[in-house]
Amino acid sequence: MNTLVIVLIAAVCLVAGYCLYGRWLANKWGIDPNAKTPAVRKNDGQDYVPADGLTVFAHQFSSIAGAGPVTGAIQAAVFGWVPVLLWVLIGGIFFGAVTDFGALYASVKNDGKSMGLLIEKYIGKTGKKLFLLFCWLFTLIVIAAFADMVDGTFNAYTVTEAGVTQLSDAANVNGAAGSISLLFIAFSAVFGLIQKKANFKGWKEVVLGLVCMFAAFVIGMNFPLIASKTTWSYIVFAYIFLAAVLPIWLLMQPRDYMTTFMFAGMIIAAVVGLFAAHPTMNLPMFTGFHNEKSGDMFPILFVTVACGAVSGFHSLVSSGTSSKTISNEKDMQKVGYGAMVLESLLAVLALCVAGAAASADGTAATGTPFAIFSSGVAGFLEMFGIPVYVAQCFMTMCVSALAFTTLDSVARIGRMSFQELFTVDDMEHAEGWRKLLCNKYFSTILTLFLGYVLTQIGYANIWPLFGSANQLLSALVLITLCVFLKVTGREFRTLIAPLLIMLAVTSTALVERVIALFHAYGAGTAVFLVEGLQLIIAFLLMVLGVIIVISCGKELFHKKAGSEVSHNLKEPVTR
Repeated sequence: MNTLVIVLIAAVCLVAGYCLYGRWLANKWGIDPNAKTPAVRKNDGQDYVPADGLTVFAHQFSSIAGAGPVTGAIQAAVFGWVPVLLWVLIGGIFFGAVTDFGALYASVKNDGKSMGLLIEKYIGKTGKKLFLLFCWLFTLIVIAAFADMVDGTFNAYTVTEAGVTQLSDAANVNGAAGSISLLFIAFSAVFGLIQKKANFKGWKEVVLGLVCMFAAFVIGMNFPLIASKTTWSYIVFAYIFLAAVLPIWLLMQPRDYMTTFMFAGMIIAAVVGLFAAHPTMNLPMFTGFHNEKSGDMFPILFVTVACGAVSGFHSLVSSGTSSKTISNEKDMQKVGYGAMVLESLLAVLALCVAGAAASADGTAATGTPFAIFSSGVAGFLEMFGIPVYVAQCFMTMCVSALAFTTLDSVARIGRMSFQELFTVDDMEHAEGWRKLLCNKYFSTILTLFLGYVLTQIGYANIWPLFGSANQLLSALVLITLCVFLKVTGREFRTLIAPLLIMLAVTSTALVERVIALFHAYGAGTAVFLVEGLQLIIAFLLMVLGVIIVISCGKELFHKKAGSEVSHNLKEPVTR
């Protein structure tokens, strides 16, 4: 089948989902353009910073569009491209976008509270503690997996079969991508300062962002930083430490804004390339319900596609950072629902690029999903006369930025989750140990240190846990949203089906993972640093998930519909 037809069908479905279902939810739940959002009411110049709709959308999309949509869609294609496409479209429209939009909506309507604090309000303090502990453990997995990806992408060295370390063939390209990334960070801070002091808006903001981005590319490509994976690991963790503690307007917001231009260029390049070349989808349509290496399509397909269809991590971004920068409620559908729809389109593009790269007999291209996607789009750029080196540098930078932009957000969210875990109402008179644990520098260092320890077991060993934990987190968020919507008299029944399906998927995946790890121990092939840590984390996630679901389920059944006076309304919503 022609890949261009697949992309067009996907685009029509996703746009229709945004315009019809997304707008229906916004109207059903209620949007008040005249209400003062938490960003406006609680503006503190740190976390609560009002921003225009485009800036918040850029932050949301850049933060959620991590490695998931590319890696997940391509890996899941072992079951065929049709199951992946169907799940990306159905999951993106009715599962993922609803979860992201709902989390943003609930947070904005509750003074910008994170999901943990929302659970405290609607479920109770015990539920809050358990959820925050789950979130914190999850952020450690994300930090480890994505940091390992970035370190490996920028690494200029390779180890031969004889154990000799030498420069890789892609040393200059990887080093240039690394240099561009560092310059991107530096120019982002400059961009943030100019934006803050000069109050650049509209076309001035766009021009400044493009100039900074172009300067980073030009300088970085001419001065590649040749360094090892270990060195890059130190650099990456130093950056995400700064991103976690600095004011959001100084580094994260401007970096996400600039990164969105780059992502837009990458998506446009993929679309135009598929339009011009319109290659055939060489991957098989359907290979069966079981794969020898991956396992059964249920639940593996659903936890592998991950962020391309639904992701619990997205809700942490929606409620943790984006809800604190929304300056007008009318932007919530665009930010919450729209960013997820665009990410689903990115997953479809990744699937089509992988399909075009496969051989005519259906054999998938070799290499990591990142490498397949990067080389495929770089090939499209070369068709239009762009030099090979420039195309490769651009795409290597883009795919690494997919993970990089998630890293800075998740580091900040991990820090905030850890702080909220020990925060009490009267922190001024709290115990010394509690003040220490709630200190943003201490909590950030502890979170990043444990994330760094997990990087030692490697990205490939962490990813299976990431998918399962991520989807379980989405189920926990959905059940919390059901309680919120019910007590405020809003429509919540449309969330029941996604909730039950995600619970079934994730519980099955985690149980299967634990059984596989026990079998590895029984066979004597397990290593504690790898399988042992996976087993401990998987077991903790399962226990926490079950307890949270039971607690939230009880509240969902016991709470009376419309029992809470809705924020910004004088009486409960009765829609």
